[in-house]
Amino acid sequence: MSDASVTTTAVPMLDLKRQFAVIREEVMAAIAEVCESQHLILGETVQAFERESAAYLGAKAAVGCASGTDALWLSLAACGVDSGDSVITTSFSFFATASSIIRCGARPVFVDIHPDTLNLDPGQVEAKLYSAAAINLKAVMPVHLYGQCADMDRFERFGREHNLKIVEDAAQAFGASWRGRRAGALGHAAGFSFYPTKNLSAFGDAGLVSTNDVELAEHVRRLRNHGSRVRYLHEEIGWNSRLDSIQAAVLRVKLKYIDQWNTRRREIAARYDKLLVEIGLASPATRGGWAAKEPVRLLCTLPQAHHIYHQYVIRAMRRDDLRQHLSAHGIGSEVYYPVPLHMQDCFNYLGYRAGDLPHTELAAKEVLALPIFPEITDEEQQRVVEAIREFYR
Repeated sequence: MSDASVTTTAVPMLDLKRQFAVIREEVMAAIAEVCESQHLILGETVQAFERESAAYLGAKAAVGCASGTDALWLSLAACGVDSGDSVITTSFSFFATASSIIRCGARPVFVDIHPDTLNLDPGQVEAKLYSAAAINLKAVMPVHLYGQCADMDRFERFGREHNLKIVEDAAQAFGASWRGRRAGALGHAAGFSFYPTKNLSAFGDAGLVSTNDVELAEHVRRLRNHGSRVRYLHEEIGWNSRLDSIQAAVLRVKLKYIDQWNTRRREIAARYDKLLVEIGLASPATRGGWAAKEPVRLLCTLPQAHHIYHQYVIRAMRRDDLRQHLSAHGIGSEVYYPVPLHMQDCFNYLGYRAGDLPHTELAAKEVLALPIFPEITDEEQQRVVEAIREFYR
């Protein structure tokens, strides 16, 4: 294939320029207002974004911070997770899920995922609650993977019955909900990321902690500002994790569009499902199995969940070869995540071995994220699916 043909048929994994073209005037005006004010860190723009995002999430408070990684650490630390504690979480997630636990001085306890959704399996968590690994267990951190909430009915019950803090890793789930309640208002605290690839994205790093506990929110505000409420007086050791006003200004503009963009993502995901089923590559998503005759498996969405598709992910036979084929046709794709956290070299000291989390390890070999963003066209989606069909023909 020539370079010219690749350029003509290219389908990017993500194209933020298309989004910017629509909101450019609003964003530039918001940035200019901050520049004119010269209130560049925290201040009224950040406070306004915190109020607006808390109202959107249905949470009592929201606290802006420097990144999604910091949002997770701040959530855990404000919940009292400390040295010697342990936290149950998934190994099938971005590195920050585990590193935020380590940063608190605690120990991550990795539990397997459910193969149908790839979210943390509450049944496996329940078994772990009664094992030796649960010594000094302080919290459970479910991840709302790819934009679908974990089974919060079960996790909220575990929190009540075992006196555990439930900290949502909602980095990929701004606008997702469970039984009509939005991610970020389901546990004791939640961490969001506004990294540029997210559904609600900043123009750099930015994050948010949300909670229904106003005292916990005040604790987060101290921690993000070197443990200080009053300048030069420090009640504890915190960190510098303040949100820049320009990022807050951009996020305030985008917040007005998030429901529209998430609705479009849901439409795109439904169309992918329909196209893949119609051409015989997959069956409609059902819980509990994968027909061996079909090379693609669709992930399930639980009926209680409002999925906002930060990523559209399939499980694919010969995944790596398929990805090379798509790349040769100018089609973007990604693998989230190729190496589970329990198999990362830096966590060798935790003692996990290959085979300990079989569903997680198999998913890492099969998952493939296809292009999805609100501005992708039907024609581009068709090209993606046709290229997949060509590969498996």
